[in-house]
Amino acid sequence: MSHARVALLISGGGSNMVALVRSMYGTHPARPVLVVSNRADAGGLQLAADLGVPTAVLDHRGFGGDRAAFEVALMDLIDAAQPDIVCLAGFMRILGPEFVAHYAGRLLNIHPSLLPKYRGLDTHARALAACEHEAGCTVHEVTAALDEGPILGQARVPVLPGDTPQTLGARVLAMEHQLYPAVLARFALGERDLVRLEAGDQT
Repeated sequence: MSHARVALLISGGGSNMVALVRSMYGTHPARPVLVVSNRADAGGLQLAADLGVPTAVLDHRGFGGDRAAFEVALMDLIDAAQPDIVCLAGFMRILGPEFVAHYAGRLLNIHPSLLPKYRGLDTHARALAACEHEAGCTVHEVTAALDEGPILGQARVPVLPGDTPQTLGARVLAMEHQLYPAVLARFALGERDLVRLEAGDQT
């Protein structure tokens, strides 16, 4: 069986990266080939290394604010690993249109809201402020517009009485760790039908 090659981009602890890497074994149609961070102090780098995945660091601060130059260097670094799929897993940089176009149709991201609601940051606080009854997360293809690419999967959790952004965020994150691997497995097989999970599916 030929496995899809997956590169993963992180900026911090990398919990979604770890969930993805741990899922890619056995009959899974993909394998991790590289984890890249834009921060040398990202905790996820050591976790990736411990899982046997090659790692690399490309610090955006070394490019003097030249985002285009950073992204060219990032593309060169990623392409050297010859990935079929690139997964953003807590990569805290907005990527420009040339980068997105370069990986069009094979660039995935997970966002902590039920898109199209609450694009951008502070999703859980915004959901609570709006008195939502449910929240969740979305895996989508990345396009040039922020958090607007085709939706590939969503997981829903109820908003509970007394929830704070932190408590809600923790429950959503637990579902992220289920949803992203499930979507990646199907995406690696060329399937684009929507994956749906509910909080009751948590284990």
